[in-house]
Amino acid sequence: MADIILTGDTSGAITVAAPAVAGTNTLTLPASTGTMITSATAAADVPKPTALSTASGSAPSYSARAWVNFNGTGTVAIRASGNVSSITDNGTGDYTANFATAMADANYASVCNSSRSDTNNAQGNNHTSTAVPATGSIRVIAQITTTASAQDQAYFMLAIFR
Repeated sequence: MADIILTGDTSGAITVAAPAVAGTNTLTLPASTGTMITSATAAADVPKPTALSTASGSAPSYSARAWVNFNGTGTVAIRASGNVSSITDNGTGDYTANFATAMADANYASVCNSSRSDTNNAQGNNHTSTAVPATGSIRVIAQITTTASAQDQAYFMLAIFR
């Protein structure tokens, strides 16, 4: 097999010279601009990340495996999410977040926060789970702290860590 020769100059133009042999030889270059790695040695020299780019200190940093921000009043609607495919409205203040990709096991931690849009936000909210966490979903209930009664929430935020 013959070599393929790449020739460049200071203008940034690269000339590709195909070998003058019989047969089909294909060279595919990236469509976008940037630096192309041309050898295994150069690829081995590319630094590999060892932690999240926003992490600092020596303690490990763990990313959320799933998160969601949704409207829990009327027709439940996801505003934004990561790895949450849908929200099931189980009744007043009672929701199930369904994961797009299941967790490896049910030994994860959930963090919830919510608020209503009316003037009673100062009452505070408790968030409980009525079922054992599952690998494919988690069920949560938003309760008013002072009365322990479930209530729909205009803003419900949930994050899952594992």
